[in-house]
Amino acid sequence: MPTDEMTQRVLRIVAETQRKDPAQVTIDSTFEELGIDSMDGINIIFALENEFNINVPDDEVKTIRSVRDVVEGVIRLVEPGNIQTKAETRADGGAPEESAPAAS
Repeated sequence: MPTDEMTQRVLRIVAETQRKDPAQVTIDSTFEELGIDSMDGINIIFALENEFNINVPDDEVKTIRSVRDVVEGVIRLVEPGNIQTKAETRADGGAPEESAPAAS
């Protein structure tokens, strides 16, 4: 997944969890500017963990102060070429797709 697509997904999640107009949430927004407190931040992290099927380490959560911090953290945690949302995982049973041999 391209970085810009991942950034847009993070921006959408921040806006949705905070019930903000998506136009208000930019990569350069700080949590302070958006009125996001520590509990709001935890809710955002939970939503991101569910969306990207990742686990954000507690020590990283403590250093997040801006949307850019969130985006950069998600990018670091997501392995290139191995992005699958939890919804996609549930839909396919969590197993990687395998191609069956063609019937002759």
